Amino acid sequence: MKMKFSTLALAMGVMAVSSATFAAPPTAEMLANACAGCHGTHGSSAGPSMPSLAGQDKKVIVESMKHFKSGERPSTVMGRLAKGYTDADFEAMGDFFSKQKRAAAGVKLDAAKIKKGAAVAEKFCSRCHIEDGKEGKDGASVVAGQWLPYLQIQNDEYLSGKRKMVEKMEEKVKQLPNAKDDMDAAAHFYASQK
Repeated sequence: MKMKFSTLALAMGVMAVSSATFAAPPTAEMLANACAGCHGTHGSSAGPSMPSLAGQDKKVIVESMKHFKSGERPSTVMGRLAKGYTDADFEAMGDFFSKQKRAAAGVKLDAAKIKKGAAVAEKFCSRCHIEDGKEGKDGASVVAGQWLPYLQIQNDEYLSGKRKMVEKMEEKVKQLPNAKDDMDAAAHFYASQK
């Protein structure tokens, strides 16, 4: 039985369209796998300058990614990477990471700074970084158990004006007797939380 070339071409075209129609879009886990090189498997960072994303609030992740993409949030790499994703991808990744178990980073900390930082955190930070930083409120990040160097880098960016503080944070930072030292102490405290 001989098949005409036009019939064969039509059949091949239908098969190609059919397979494309049934190809599944990437899952949230597939999208999140692209983040593992820096942010660790399932969002538990293994590097001191990279934040863990596991257990982070979905809204914080989505907003951060949008700010990286627009250039509103400074970055070395994230701004370029974020341009390759859609808002729907950000939503999927945020949902995935928010459901992962948070793991505290292991790092040597200064006991005196932890003690001072506990007082600073209680007085100035606890309305948004609740449960000793284990949860965020009103768009605040989960800071408990994050790498100390990462927290210090973020504080330096806030204090230098390189990264914009939200209004509530800015009000509290203005009230600190010595913002740089107090924020460093708070970073030691939050990094110590499991």
